[in-house]
Amino acid sequence: MSSAISALDRVLSNEQDILREWVRLQLSAVTVHSDLMRETELREQSREFLSLFRAALLKGVGYNTSGDDWAPVRDFLGNVSRSRAIQGFTPSETATFVFSLKQPLFAQLRRELANDAEALGEATWTTTVVLDKLGLYTTEVFMKSREEVIMRQQHELLELSTPVVQLWEGVLALPLIGTLDSARTQVVMESLLQAIVRTGAGLAIIDITGVPTVDTLVAQHLLKTVAAARLMGADCIISGIRPQIAQTIVHLGVDLSEVSTKATLADAFTLALRKIGASVAQPKAKD
Repeated sequence: MSSAISALDRVLSNEQDILREWVRLQLSAVTVHSDLMRETELREQSREFLSLFRAALLKGVGYNTSGDDWAPVRDFLGNVSRSRAIQGFTPSETATFVFSLKQPLFAQLRRELANDAEALGEATWTTTVVLDKLGLYTTEVFMKSREEVIMRQQHELLELSTPVVQLWEGVLALPLIGTLDSARTQVVMESLLQAIVRTGAGLAIIDITGVPTVDTLVAQHLLKTVAAARLMGADCIISGIRPQIAQTIVHLGVDLSEVSTKATLADAFTLALRKIGASVAQPKAKD
């Protein structure tokens, strides 16, 4: 074991004093979020990290925090980062959990090695390198976890923005609002196919009145959705074909000849009823 690791071990053996000072620093920091985490939880996380940190150092692995001996420390920090990403902490607030440990450790090292400048310098450098690596690892896991949360929320919003409603027995409607990209097309397709299976519908109206522009890519996405529905045994009617969209589709050379199209959702619904042999009669006026 190197002299730096040995000195750190002696310092960390006084765990209660370090823990007390470390928790105090975290609670007094401007990055503290007392509304997101209780003091008891913060104290328990700090205590567990100190214990795992010392155990890894005692194995004499030095700076190699990516090795197997540091796996328990990385696992613990990964769990802390993921939980704080979900709770609403920022990357800086999460990284401070590790970086704030430097101050109490440095203070203890100065007292422990006051008469040995060389050993103090080596121990300080070792502590800095190890905690910096762990702090960066914490930030990386946090950012990855935050991205996963955002992706999941985006997917949930896409699902909410593509509702499939049953207009009539055997007739579904899928109103689209906003841009239709590849990711959203996949959600649209899944929602429509699931609704076809659930209801046994043979007709689906895809209304694009709320789609601002239709380019080649959007048209291809629509055709893919229509083709997928046909494979499930349902025909599609595309409604909301405004004059400018019709001109754009013709200009792009997109072939919609095999797909029924209507200018409005009402027209599409009327066509769907006719296809299934149903009709809606106007009520007779009372005398």
